[in-house]
Amino acid sequence: MTVTDATGAELVRDRLDQLLGELDPRTVEPVELRGRQFDLGLAWVHLPVGVGGLGLAPSLQREVDRRLREAGATPPDVSMFFGLTMAGPTVATHGSDELRGRLLRRMFTGEDSWCQLFSEPGAGSDLAGLACRAVRDGDEWVITGQKVWNTLAHLADRGMLVARTDPDVPKHKGMTYFALDMHAPGVEVRPLRQMTGEAEFNEVYLTEVRVPDADRIGDVGEGWRVAMTTLANERTTIGGGGGAPVRGSGAIAEAVRIWAEEPHVEHSAVNRDRLVRLWVEAEVLRLTNLRAGANRRAGNPGPEGSIAKLLFAEVNMRIYELCLDLLGADGLVGHDYTMRRSEQLGLIGPPGSGRKMFLRSRANSIEGGTSEIQRNILGERVLGLPGEPRDDKDRPWIEVPRS
Repeated sequence: MTVTDATGAELVRDRLDQLLGELDPRTVEPVELRGRQFDLGLAWVHLPVGVGGLGLAPSLQREVDRRLREAGATPPDVSMFFGLTMAGPTVATHGSDELRGRLLRRMFTGEDSWCQLFSEPGAGSDLAGLACRAVRDGDEWVITGQKVWNTLAHLADRGMLVARTDPDVPKHKGMTYFALDMHAPGVEVRPLRQMTGEAEFNEVYLTEVRVPDADRIGDVGEGWRVAMTTLANERTTIGGGGGAPVRGSGAIAEAVRIWAEEPHVEHSAVNRDRLVRLWVEAEVLRLTNLRAGANRRAGNPGPEGSIAKLLFAEVNMRIYELCLDLLGADGLVGHDYTMRRSEQLGLIGPPGSGRKMFLRSRANSIEGGTSEIQRNILGERVLGLPGEPRDDKDRPWIEVPRS
């Protein structure tokens, strides 16, 4: 369906009027509301008709989100995060028509939550080194291996799984991508306790797990290409999280609040300088994300995803270091400057200690691709600098997120 921007905006408004006329977001169950939203093409408006979209410009999704938010719709649950931000775009881009019809609606309503199963004990920075094996057996695949750093796997119904299906070809060509049923026999999830006290990460053991070939995403041997879609969306999501849409909002707003409101803060020239520098860096991150969004809408995605992810990790850690320094000993006992987005995503527990977000922010430079690897990507692929020596020069090099 090809429509003008004006016609598309009018169509979205009409569908929103229909949705809100049929259901009251303040009283109806979220699953019912989101299901009807999907059926009307308002889940991901840029997707084709029939799979939650209308074939329109992705920028129109902002109007959908705004209207529903103002009408009192319940925000997506934490368990929906990986489905909406990574699995959804991956299935929509590479899944068969049957698979998209079967997975996307339940993913959008929250009936199925998702996790990511990429990293392994021996395959962290090098995704192509994964050892998890999938062997074809008729219309099924038998999968055995171990995954680690799997965020929210203990809550998930499905997992984005990459496994090796052909050990005799170059490593990055011998992988295949699956939508794993996390409740299937042979799937074992074990929590990993972290220094914040939570256990958001897990390790997942797969012992002769049978996966239908119908749950394969993309062609056999195309797991690398499919995984790049997932990783690109993850880096955009993580980087975008630091670029708050309103100037001065997000994590930096909490540092400003502490400076202005906490009674025991030392208003020294050094602390003032640190705060202003971080405010400027947070604003640069916000503008970088706006530029990245404009380029994506124009069909010209650039390096901003990796830039924003790298900048977000560095700035976010420094902001919470400053918060803790400003609060001094009070930051260890009675204050909490938890980032709201992290609460929504379930990345930290309920408020209790000001140091919790300081501790949690240490993971920002690892998850979604380490800062070191982001610098390699930008140096080699954007600036054209010579690459580092590698044992296998034919094998691409990419960081796998710890999730």
